[in-house]
Amino acid sequence: MPEHDPCNTIKELKAVEIIHCRGHPNVTGTHRSTFEITKEPEVSRTGTCIIGVSSDKGAKDLSEKFKKILADERSELTAVFEVGGSHFQVRSFGSAGITLEHETDLVWRRSSFTCGRTVGVYSDYTAGQIPRDIIKKIQEGAEITVILTVRLNPEARSPSVPHLPGIFHSFEESPCRACRE
Repeated sequence: MPEHDPCNTIKELKAVEIIHCRGHPNVTGTHRSTFEITKEPEVSRTGTCIIGVSSDKGAKDLSEKFKKILADERSELTAVFEVGGSHFQVRSFGSAGITLEHETDLVWRRSSFTCGRTVGVYSDYTAGQIPRDIIKKIQEGAEITVILTVRLNPEARSPSVPHLPGIFHSFEESPCRACRE
């Protein structure tokens, strides 16, 4: 009988969260590096990253399983936003710096910056890149459903860790004798 190998048992860890929020007339959706949903019922026009208000969940409300997977550098986050019959999808990554401690907000970031509000880093969308027909629906107060799916692939390479051969010389090509031995 073959020995049980726990590394081969887990192919992928996954957790799903569903969040409901709504649009607001003051949403501009023009921020160039982030976007956000919040539990707060109102937003001013200066909150250019906010695309949804009156959310039923903030960062702190997400499940412990979701938080644990997202705090791994190898995790990938897919967020599908359903808005008034239209949808768009955002791909982001997790990070060891993600704590999901904030009471009211969830923020997706283009950069690697993390704080208690950050739900995704290296996001492929910002508020300013959301299709304008969807922003119009949000400004009209449309209901928004956000389906968050986080997956941990143990074989994935973290986007925050550079590819090592690109940084270090290979041992075979090294002129350094110690590296070749």
